[in-house]
Amino acid sequence: MTILEICAGSVESAIAARDGGAQRIELCAALEVGGVTPSAGLIEQARKVKGIKLNVLIRPRGGDFLYDSHEAACMEQDIYTCKQLGVDGVVIGALTADGDIDTLLCRRLISTANGMSVTFHRAFDMCRNPKEALEELIALGCDRVLTSGQAATAEAGIPLLKELVEQAAGRISIMPGCGVSSINAAKIVQSTGAGEIHASARKSVGSGMKFRHGGVSMGSPGSDEYARKETCKEEVAAIIERLRTV
Repeated sequence: MTILEICAGSVESAIAARDGGAQRIELCAALEVGGVTPSAGLIEQARKVKGIKLNVLIRPRGGDFLYDSHEAACMEQDIYTCKQLGVDGVVIGALTADGDIDTLLCRRLISTANGMSVTFHRAFDMCRNPKEALEELIALGCDRVLTSGQAATAEAGIPLLKELVEQAAGRISIMPGCGVSSINAAKIVQSTGAGEIHASARKSVGSGMKFRHGGVSMGSPGSDEYARKETCKEEVAAIIERLRTV
């Protein structure tokens, strides 16, 4: 059975992912910028959701994946916190200015994560030479790579994803992600040979607020402060059902 990982930004989403049948969540905050490290409080509460594995994104900010010494120290501390809170794995990624894997920083982070599973996130999709980078990640000891195949979506990236799965030859797991849904999940797995897949499976959820003050946005101008996106249990279940046909 293909492993389904769901990107979750709340305890509510973690529960929906589990109830829909997913085997693992990647816990993040600020999904609108591709995700950053969630708070210790959120990690601790998500850890209380039984019946599903918990990986946590280690990313100090949005934007590129070139980090200074302060950001590196922050990531190390966040991994240490995750270890204390008993999470199953961490999701890391760092590049050099030239677009290569920052092996020095990644080695530090992996060493700090000793005993936890390590995923290299979609910084991989911004690297200069993906096949060379894959060998470096294998040598570093990463367990999996989350990637769209350096394309806008995992479906569009199927050709490179297939090549990466073949190159990996079981030495590391290639996990397609980005734009994955119940419509295309089976196609992506069948076409690439991947054993894991990553999706957000989100839907818009309305606010329970009765009093509403319009015309004020906390984030981007014009953003809707009375709606948020959460994992949809039914979409997770639909992806699982499609994956059973592979």
